[in-house]
Amino acid sequence: MLINTRIRASYLSKMKPIVVIGFLGTQLDAGQGAGRWEKWRPTVSLAQHEDMVVARMELLYTLRHKALAERIQADIATVSPETTVHLVPLALEDPWDFGEVYTRLYDWARAYPFDTEQEQYWAHITTGTHVAQICMFLLSESRVIPGVLAQTAPPRRQREGDPGQCVLIDLDLSRYDAIARRFDAEQRDAVAFLKSGIATRNPRFNALIEEIERVAVRSRAPILLVGPTGAGKSFLARRMFELKQSRHQMSGAFVEVNCATLRGDGAASTLFGHRKGAFTGAASDRAGLLRTAHQGVLFLDEIGELGLDEQAMLLKAIEEKRFFPVGADRETESDFQLIAGTNRDLRSEVAAGRFREDLFARINLWTYDLPGLAQRPEDIEPNVDHLLALHAAENRRVVRFNAEARAAYLRFAQSAEANWSGNFRDLAASVTRLATLADGGRIATPLVEAEIARLRWLWKRSTPAAAQDAIDLDALLGPERTAALDLFDRLQLEAVVRVCRGARTLSEAGRRLFQASRTERTVVNDADRLRKYLAKHGLQWSQLSPD
Repeated sequence: MLINTRIRASYLSKMKPIVVIGFLGTQLDAGQGAGRWEKWRPTVSLAQHEDMVVARMELLYTLRHKALAERIQADIATVSPETTVHLVPLALEDPWDFGEVYTRLYDWARAYPFDTEQEQYWAHITTGTHVAQICMFLLSESRVIPGVLAQTAPPRRQREGDPGQCVLIDLDLSRYDAIARRFDAEQRDAVAFLKSGIATRNPRFNALIEEIERVAVRSRAPILLVGPTGAGKSFLARRMFELKQSRHQMSGAFVEVNCATLRGDGAASTLFGHRKGAFTGAASDRAGLLRTAHQGVLFLDEIGELGLDEQAMLLKAIEEKRFFPVGADRETESDFQLIAGTNRDLRSEVAAGRFREDLFARINLWTYDLPGLAQRPEDIEPNVDHLLALHAAENRRVVRFNAEARAAYLRFAQSAEANWSGNFRDLAASVTRLATLADGGRIATPLVEAEIARLRWLWKRSTPAAAQDAIDLDALLGPERTAALDLFDRLQLEAVVRVCRGARTLSEAGRRLFQASRTERTVVNDADRLRKYLAKHGLQWSQLSPD
């Protein structure tokens, strides 16, 4: 008998009694008279192996083959008296009907008293219709039948008493190192795909993308992407769709709309469609974006801009997969997955009555807060390299920094001064300018210095006036303590407070403030350094946190 070495060690060495579950082979197991012993019969062969003993066999058969089942039972008793054969009649009208066979077999397996502590179970898949074999596979894979598959085969040269081969297949994929490695590699490939192959270094962002990958391929529930403008919400939504499409999980289209562009009566028509004559100007029927996204993904960017009426209609469409186009008296169906994006805090919008609480609850199952570029300074360098590679591919012209220029650009780009208010749009525009103006394909220091000056000018103009105002230290420290500070300490503290108010966490603020000196330390604890600095002035993070 041929048995995979791993399976032999896992099962035969356990010395638990073997219980075989299998269908009667109405053709392979058949035979009349003494000549039947010269024929290989799969079910009987299981009891003929000298190096194993089948303790019990659950032999499933249809009612009209009872006589054959009893003959097999008697023959097994002849070759293996130690094997008990239980005949299990199944009332099957059509053994080729998948629904009927699966239901009967599932009901039997659910009622069967499996005892994995005392017995080991083999599901014999050589006999029975192909439908029956598929059902046995599915029930074993789902552990409804808690055992391995047994595949038997005749000997190469037919001889009386030769039982042939028996191969065991364990569907627990964790037992197979090669398969496990392939699944790991596939997940890594999918994560890299979502990141466009950019070797991002920010731990929080990498962990977020890894979870998004798992959700994207396993779920069709709504996904909410939160983050500032330019953080990549639209790009990530499209990549999720393309990932699902590559795995044949989507057959429809990717449909994108910025809800901030939808206004008045036209909003409902754009999303849900309309019937001819529904309103002035409705000269023909319109399908609407929800219908266009059938079997695909609908990405609603800036979903917080939707009106309350459209929100109510969208909730019904998400939950029931049907809705009324404007002016229609019959519902339209569309089975789409919703991915929504927003730069607003929808919790505050709900509290203010501008966003429906029930819709927020429905789309808040999977919510991901995408960090802005300033919160991921370590990811600026790989993104710059990626943008240069894209520029080279599009323009057939390779452009590179010289060493001094690259260091100067990254030093500024990763500093607290660079607020990247437009996030990746700002970075893409900056790299495009550098690559376009680079003579001889080399970005030199003077070009970088000019670009830095341009970015400073851009962000100074785009920064709200309130953010440029001096920090009110009197309100934080009290007039007496503020008056006791040297001008040097006062200016330093104002700068630190400004950075803190622009960061989401203590660690992020510390990372931005200690960006240079942190590389010289063996143990990096930016948050602790900042906490101690603030404590020296009697301040706590909770007083400065933007949240």
